[in-house]
Amino acid sequence: MNTKTQIARPENEAILDYSPGSPERAELAKKIAELKARAADIPLIIGGREVRTGAHSDIIIPHDNKKTLGRFYKAGAAEVQLAIEAAKTAKTGWADTPWRERAAISQKAAELLAGPWRSTLVAATMLGQSKSAQQAETDICELADHYRFNPYYLEQIYGHQPTSPAGEKNRLEYRPLEGFIFALTPFNFTAIAGSFPMAPALMGNTVIWKPASGAIFSAYYLMKLWQAAGLPDGVINMVPGPAGTISTEAIDSPDFAGLNLCSSTPVFNTFWGAIVRNLHKYKAYPRVCGDTGGKGFIFAHSSCDPEALKTAMIRGAYEYQGQKGSAASRAYIPRSLWKAIKDDLVSQIDGIKVGPCEDLSCFMNAVIDKTAYDRIKGFLALVEKSPDAKIIAGGDCSEAQGYFIRPTLIETSDPQFKTMSGDIFGPVMTVFPYDDGKFAETLKICDQTSPYAMTGSVFGQDKAAIAEASAALADAACNFYINDKPTGAVVDRQPFGGGRASGTNDKVGWPHNLLRWTFARTVKENLAPPVDYRYPCMK
Repeated sequence: MNTKTQIARPENEAILDYSPGSPERAELAKKIAELKARAADIPLIIGGREVRTGAHSDIIIPHDNKKTLGRFYKAGAAEVQLAIEAAKTAKTGWADTPWRERAAISQKAAELLAGPWRSTLVAATMLGQSKSAQQAETDICELADHYRFNPYYLEQIYGHQPTSPAGEKNRLEYRPLEGFIFALTPFNFTAIAGSFPMAPALMGNTVIWKPASGAIFSAYYLMKLWQAAGLPDGVINMVPGPAGTISTEAIDSPDFAGLNLCSSTPVFNTFWGAIVRNLHKYKAYPRVCGDTGGKGFIFAHSSCDPEALKTAMIRGAYEYQGQKGSAASRAYIPRSLWKAIKDDLVSQIDGIKVGPCEDLSCFMNAVIDKTAYDRIKGFLALVEKSPDAKIIAGGDCSEAQGYFIRPTLIETSDPQFKTMSGDIFGPVMTVFPYDDGKFAETLKICDQTSPYAMTGSVFGQDKAAIAEASAALADAACNFYINDKPTGAVVDRQPFGGGRASGTNDKVGWPHNLLRWTFARTVKENLAPPVDYRYPCMK
């Protein structure tokens, strides 16, 4: 094998700013109007065929909940079995496809995504998931990065070979897992929906993919993108629908080989238990990768830049309505600093414009659906009844036109208050002002308050304080930021994944993740096999 690197290290896709008068803004407006004018009729896609069932649901626009983008069809047990058979049929040919050809499909998808398909996926993400143009554009650029960097990582993996001394040849074969991969993706990131099925596929696996119903609009265009890039039929099979039915059929199959999941911690725990109960069925121990809940924090030291802190709190907590596992959901601020920044921070939050994603001047849009809206309102109702916390900005909710929740800031005297520990997944941040002399004690509280360990950040100019915080919070955040918001990981710069109850920390955006989807086979060829069983010491 030629182990010399042939693929140059890619560059991250540049993010367009959609400023007034820009060509990308005009193209986006045209595409949004085009997609809204259609009545989408989104099928299952199994073995390359469009499948329509008797069960379907409307695709509701979150920020305009009286309107729909069309409808999508739902898989049942029979369709999942069809998808499993399609994945098995496609497996041999796909596994035998040279890795450079598989990589070329990923690279082609990146070029299409960054070029002629860009406005379609950005617009679909905005309309179906109620993301701002900035958030949707960043999402699509991240996906293009995955499709470019993963082939680069793949070549590094294939080039990593054992030593062959005189008289023998040794090699590692990186084979797909024995069976299919089940990918379950969330509503909040098109980049996750597009990368979680494709990463195992790049390694030669075939995939059963259940996208979230809240992201089915962009998911359909991802399938069409992969087809346009040359992905063979049956390599990825899209089966939207009820998670319980689809997941049970997939996990119960003897051909189940791995789970690539981004969902809540309770959902992941349920999967893990079901997989353990089914171990006797499987050909091999399945690979189980999970990206789950989060409770991102911002921890301020008295030496920090107040303006940078306020900006990080607003962007970290309220971009995409806080619907990120990485979102800043709790903050620890010295009491004297809190007194100095509180009024201006509240004023800035109250000035945030909230509205439909088609209005590019809006910083925030709607939460994803009625279920999310009601859950977040429940947390706010809890605050209103508590003597230990109070809402000091936002808190208003309305579903009259869309599922809108104003960016909300809570102040609490109890560092263990429920909004400091629970996974809200909405535009809500809680601040605990701590006594100025209790930096070390409060670091310990931050570390022990939440079961999650996805993201966190510390703000300060005092290098000793930053080092102390970094050490004290080493296990509290697997993606740790200094003087920055705890969101916005970039492929090849900040490999992403959480620990503790936040997941298995398999670091997407880095070679580690691809290794989860391959079975390494060692092959030794003896060039001079012995012809006498006796060793020299025996003569």
